[in-house]
Amino acid sequence: MISQIWWLIPPLLPFTLAFGGLAVPKINLILTLICRDYLSDRASRDPNFTHLPVVFGGDNSQCQVPEVQSLVARFQLYFNLVSGILSAVVSPRLGRLSDRYGRKMILAFAVFGAMLGEVVTIVVAARPDRISVNVLLVAAFLDGMCGSFTTSLALVHSYAADCTPPERRNVSFGYVHGVLFTGVAAGPFLAGYLIKKTGSILSVFYAALGCQTFLFLMLVFVIPESLSMERRWIAREKHRAKLLDEDAASRWLSLSGLNPVNLFKPLSILFPRGDGPSALFPNGRGAGSALRRNLILLAAIDTAMFGVAIGTMQVIVIYAEYIFDWGNYESSVFVSIVSTVRVINLLVILPTVTRIVRGPQSGQQPSATGSDTLDIVIIRLSILFDMAGYVGYATVRTGPLMILSGMVAALGGMGSPTLQSSLTKHVPPDRIGQLLGATGLLHALARVVAPTILNLIYSLTVGKFTQAVFVCLASVFGLTFVLSWGIRPHGGCSHFKTTH
Repeated sequence: MISQIWWLIPPLLPFTLAFGGLAVPKINLILTLICRDYLSDRASRDPNFTHLPVVFGGDNSQCQVPEVQSLVARFQLYFNLVSGILSAVVSPRLGRLSDRYGRKMILAFAVFGAMLGEVVTIVVAARPDRISVNVLLVAAFLDGMCGSFTTSLALVHSYAADCTPPERRNVSFGYVHGVLFTGVAAGPFLAGYLIKKTGSILSVFYAALGCQTFLFLMLVFVIPESLSMERRWIAREKHRAKLLDEDAASRWLSLSGLNPVNLFKPLSILFPRGDGPSALFPNGRGAGSALRRNLILLAAIDTAMFGVAIGTMQVIVIYAEYIFDWGNYESSVFVSIVSTVRVINLLVILPTVTRIVRGPQSGQQPSATGSDTLDIVIIRLSILFDMAGYVGYATVRTGPLMILSGMVAALGGMGSPTLQSSLTKHVPPDRIGQLLGATGLLHALARVVAPTILNLIYSLTVGKFTQAVFVCLASVFGLTFVLSWGIRPHGGCSHFKTTH
């Protein structure tokens, strides 16, 4: 079944290109709308104040003032809060649904939410002089209600896990991450080229909607389902039995799902109970302290690394432009080189190392085997590469050494797919969607919290101890390295195999 993942990888690439290509145009759209409102409000209060028209996609130098920058940062925080909190609530539910009804249709639902959000964005971008920036919060709401990008990524990982034996999941997850970072690296360049050729920034939004629609149609009509009907029926029967023992308030549409305590209830899969039969392992041992420790440590390290990855790139670029006087060209070269190293690491180095150490694919049935020695070594090495890279960011004083530090940090990119692969190897196949839905919740929260904290640290220390944010992040990686020594090979899973 490992070849089945190649049905999903090619259509996923345009989707990630759209994700990467929309980053700058969306920021420019928000900046344009907020600047227009700010200048109009100021003109209404001061009859002597005049300003040039604010043109979407134009060189609006009048918008480069601290007041507008502050308003933009505040709106982006609201946008991320709406999308992130909703996706944190929805992600675990979609993960459980995918265990019962299949991956591809639930993934199609998440992609459809991104399409709806893009339609709203296009309407706003087409009439920036008439529509309020607050309408973009509707796009964030629609995207978040369908799970947002973090849930889509978790569902893609679930699909890959279904198609891949446990000893090769880190490679399959590496392919997914390779496609993601290819989109992040190449998307902005393609968006810039499209704007140059068409003369309209709006063309990027239409192209992104086309890429999302392409993946949606492929999921609905072409890509095969990764879960067998038998596994789906087993998951449904287990769910029906569970509902008989639970209050109806735990169901999808219940208002109790908005209870802050219940928001974290899906994380219970990381805390299996007892040493005997459990909800995770109803047919035998496997819910002991070693299993709980591995699940908690892997999830904590994975969330920390995801939060750093999602929250630092903007800070790194802003820092480099401030310290080394880089412009758009130098920043683009930096992002391109770092992303290229990361993609090569994920698509070439990680599969090669896995093949050499583990040998040919075994073809065994999926089982809860836990992390093996190779997984743990890769995780620890990845953390060390990341830590070395961020120490470099904090200490280097030249542009080329800054790029070298980024390349070293990029070598740590193989840690994230290995961590998520290791997590899936600690649970039975019929709980993989539930587990990755729980990690999707953690990722959604990290997507909100990490950028907020990192930008706050940078804003408070810039010009005083500008490198403080990188010192903090290097310390975070030091802590995760210490935690990684608590992960045990095959922790709690060596005595258990799932039945099919």
